[in-house]
Amino acid sequence: MTTQTLLATTFFGPVQWYAKMANDGKVLIESCENYTKQTYRNRCVIATANGTQTLTVPVERGTSESIRDIIISDHGNWRHIHRHALMSAYGDSPFFEFYADDIMPFFERRWKYLYDMNTDICRTVCELIDIHPDIQHTDKYIAAADIPPTIADYREAIRPKHPLPDDGFHPREYYQVYSQRHGFMPNMSILDLLFNMGPESIFVLKE
Repeated sequence: MTTQTLLATTFFGPVQWYAKMANDGKVLIESCENYTKQTYRNRCVIATANGTQTLTVPVERGTSESIRDIIISDHGNWRHIHRHALMSAYGDSPFFEFYADDIMPFFERRWKYLYDMNTDICRTVCELIDIHPDIQHTDKYIAAADIPPTIADYREAIRPKHPLPDDGFHPREYYQVYSQRHGFMPNMSILDLLFNMGPESIFVLKE
């Protein structure tokens, strides 16, 4: 019987990631893996007037390849770019102004480590959505082949490219600003759900 859900850390992770937070209760966040490029660990995908757009946090290697040692880079003025992209994409959404004061500090304050910023993002988003998962962080790395049956491993199932199957996630449609132009765009960043649905976000996440 599964008792815990194992997830990789994410930067404003997708709806699928937060659905696990909302439904599975006891969650383990992987803190002992080596950093993997081109994943939700340092990027999110938002819905814009021109379709989807990926926002990426540039990173540098720290003292090791461990995810906890990955340092956020100041390269490319990414904070300004992300703020502008969010305002452009969601400025007219129903709840952007309601949540902007909670979200925009993540594009102003300067965290040193990616993992620490992601942890604070998760805490804030869970509070805004009003979900209360029991979150713990791993103290050692467990290879996929060695995962015990009490842990459901979604570290590689939730990723932008080549995700593994996840029979437990079924995207629910909700209002999106640009749905008349592009149709519903599933599994966007949690920011898309939050800005469009506000307090009703929890009903989209809950099974």
